[in-house]
Amino acid sequence: MDAIVAQALAKWPNVPHCYGWLALDARGSWRMRNEAAQEKQLAGDKIVHPALIGFIQRNYTHDAQGRYYFQNGPQRVYVDLEVAPYIAHTDPVHGFILHTGQHYTNIAAAYMSAGGRLFLSGDDKLALLDDRDMAQCLAHIQSDGRSIADEQLLAWLAQRGNSAALSLQIDSHRIALQYIEDEALSSRFGFICTPRAET
Repeated sequence: MDAIVAQALAKWPNVPHCYGWLALDARGSWRMRNEAAQEKQLAGDKIVHPALIGFIQRNYTHDAQGRYYFQNGPQRVYVDLEVAPYIAHTDPVHGFILHTGQHYTNIAAAYMSAGGRLFLSGDDKLALLDDRDMAQCLAHIQSDGRSIADEQLLAWLAQRGNSAALSLQIDSHRIALQYIEDEALSSRFGFICTPRAET
């Protein structure tokens, strides 16, 4: 958390929280959602200002209920998650980088959903792999140490992971690939996609 944010929070501890105005999309972009976007269930405008993006990402965290938010000075701005709390991108040097800019190195588990999305879990963070990086990672999905064909992966998904034992090769580590239903993600990993004020 930025020092200026901590100071503002200490000075004004009871500022009402904000809901519905900020979203994280499936490719790791922050989106501002005005009232019209909220009413029409639209994604909102992509935030492109580098300094603002950096400020949001440095002050992005979650509460005990699994609601992710950006601490904007004294105010919590809760984030609507399109899919997951973090988005991972491939990087030729570091392997994976989160949308927040952090290196994502201690990956302990990998999951593929019925919709063909790849999720990585480690360091108490669940990250969806950006779909633009999926083709690169497909080559690292293996069965018995050998890369699999697209048809094998499709069959594995159709049989909910029961057709074969698959793994994801990350550097020198082989991580078991597990099947997961898309709708089970939030309960399994304890996050809330659309946090709202309790009434």
